[in-house]
Order: sequence, then structure tokens, then C-alpha cells
Amino acid sequence: MKSILHIYDLDARRADVLATYDGHYEAPNWHPAGDHLLVNGQGRLFRVPLSDPRLAPIDTGFATRLNNDHGVSPDGAVLYLSDKTETGKTCIYRMTYPNGVPKRVTQIVPSYWHGVSPLGDVIAYAGFRDDICQIITADPNGCGEQILTSGFAHCDGPDFSADGQWIWFNGEKDGVVDLWRMHRDGSALERMTRDDSVNWFPHPDPTGTHVLYLAYPPGTKGHPANLPVNLRLMPAQGGPCRDLLGIFGGQGSLNVPSWSLDGKAFAFFSYDLA
Repeated sequence: MKSILHIYDLDARRADVLATYDGHYEAPNWHPAGDHLLVNGQGRLFRVPLSDPRLAPIDTGFATRLNNDHGVSPDGAVLYLSDKTETGKTCIYRMTYPNGVPKRVTQIVPSYWHGVSPLGDVIAYAGFRDDICQIITADPNGCGEQILTSGFAHCDGPDFSADGQWIWFNGEKDGVVDLWRMHRDGSALERMTRDDSVNWFPHPDPTGTHVLYLAYPPGTKGHPANLPVNLRLMPAQGGPCRDLLGIFGGQGSLNVPSWSLDGKAFAFFSYDLA
């Protein structure tokens, strides 16, 4: 298997290959410093310098069973991890980036990190509570956990709007997976897509202009890997979307926030099974 790391330039409407790696790597984050990405693979995290896109391992201490739900604070100083080494089920940790020690954030597992507010004062994550995956917020240390969703069969992929007023997520109702948004206290719930695609992982851009997301073929169950999928863009306030690119991917391509700080580009993975 080959994992192909791309940068999509919004102005040029073009995706360029940054690097190709043997093996399975996932979920690029664009660090706010602008000079490198973060990706995961084989249970570890790696730094990818844009000028020399090698896989440089990040020391996460005991946390060596990481999944692809990771990201950084707006100032780039804190790295959030999702790992199951200690607990057997995925738990969220935070560490000073790049040389800190992971500290446990969530007491209830499983919990999967997905977003942080523009001010860095609230994290948003998906977690199973009473056997249903819900959208949850807490402060960066895990205090004050609030379950924001109800009435869904499954929710996932929360991420904050640029102004911090909205949390976007994908939610399943009556067998249909659409994008939704709500205020950060869970109020003013709005359905943002109404089409045949199975829509996952919405990511508002840092300028408040667009929302990037992953559209699976109709009838897809969950968010599997290794399918033909579309990267789509819609206006930040909702409205007609447009396809940017069709890729072979899915799980791992666009799980976590991956926009550049200026909102002009984003990173993603596609895959080649040959």
C-alpha cells in the first residue's frame, strides 16, 4: 500500500503531491507555524516538513497506539492525541508540542479528539456515552464535559467555525448521514446537507469562508477506507456545494482539521493499493 500526501491549492484548483510513503499513513494536520504537517501511522505520530517531506517521528512517550484523531491548539503549543495504550479504549491526551509528556484529558472512554475552538479554550470530541457516539465539549483539561447531541444514531467529526460560534459535525438520523451545525452550547441545530451522499468530517476554513468535507457514495455504512470518495466545499453559511476532487480514500484522508492558517490550501491523503 502507498499513502499519497497532497496539498490542494484553492486558488489554482489543483492538488499537488507532496510525498508518497510506503505503508498506511493518515490524517494530516497543518501546524499553525505553516512549515510542517502532522500525520499518523503504525500507532505513532510524525512531523512532515513541507520543504523536506520526510516522516520525522514525534516522541509521544508511552502513547504508542495512536489513532488518526489528533491536532494542535491554535497557537501550535499543544498537541492533542487519541490513544488506547493505557486504557484499552481510545482516550484523549494533551502534551506540550513537540517535547512534552502526554497528560490524560478524558476520564470516560472511548473518546476521540476532533477540534479545538479558535481561542483554544474548548475542545470538541466524539465519544460513546450510553452506547451512542455523541458530540461532546470540555475545557482543554477535560473538565466540564457536556454532551451536546441527542436524537442521533451516531455523531462524529466535530470542528469549530472560524468565529468559534458554531460546531459542525456529521450526524446520522433515520439511516441518513448529513452534515449539521449547532451553537457551541448545543442550541440552534441546523441540517446543512440534503443529498444522497454519505457526508463526513466537515472542516470550516480559518477565514470563515468555506467548509471542506468528505462525501461517500450513497449507501456507504460508516466511514470506511479504500473507496472512491469526493472532496467537497460548501459556503460557510451553507448552500450549494461543489466537488473539488475525486480520490481513492475515505477513512484517513480527511479525518481532522487540515487547512493552512490562511485558508488557501489544505492537506489530504489518497491511497494506492497496488
